[in-house]
Amino acid sequence: MALPWALAVLSLLPLLDAQSPVCANLTARPITNATLDRISGKWFYIASSFRDPVYKKAAEEIQTAFFYFAPNKTESVIEVREYQTIKDKCTYNFTYLSIQWENGTFSRHELGRDNFGHLLFLKDPKTFILDFYPEDEQKRGMSFYTDKPEATQEQLEEFYEALTCVGIAKSEVMYTDWKKDQCEPLEKQHEEERKKEEERKKEEERKKEEERKKEEEREKEKES
Repeated sequence: MALPWALAVLSLLPLLDAQSPVCANLTARPITNATLDRISGKWFYIASSFRDPVYKKAAEEIQTAFFYFAPNKTESVIEVREYQTIKDKCTYNFTYLSIQWENGTFSRHELGRDNFGHLLFLKDPKTFILDFYPEDEQKRGMSFYTDKPEATQEQLEEFYEALTCVGIAKSEVMYTDWKKDQCEPLEKQHEEERKKEEERKKEEERKKEEERKKEEEREKEKES
């Protein structure tokens, strides 16, 4: 099932309304390690507006969605663990995004095509926007994310201002409803499984270290 954000476009393009501080502050930048540090962790999909019919249809099906970004700077990818509630059922997916550092984009093959996303940072560091098809007014769209399952009114107002910058009306926005989330139980299950796996690996490392020390002691005894 398609992501709400579809990870179509994520670089930092300037928005053109010179009258708005929000528009003026959205400037194009390449992706850096600091960018990846800022977006790593858990995020919630709050709202979106899409003119592309494929993205719009996918977004209309999603009741709630949240995901974890885990950047791998060496491999130039981001691991994504995503949870979506669609038709009152939880869907989990693990995938990767490719990073195009200089272009300031992430890409992913989805919905039968390669998608590129442009990342727009707002004043509030606990939010970000994905800007889709910035070069095509007929397909353009934006999706909005926060670090909490529900956005504040101030955060939403920043999103609305960004939409205004690119000529998208507030009336076109689709919203998620956290009360309909069905994925928290699965997320907790996954967290417990990860903790057990981490404990198992630590125990293995501890045993290996003990064996290494014993081997060193045996070698010393032989030498003496």
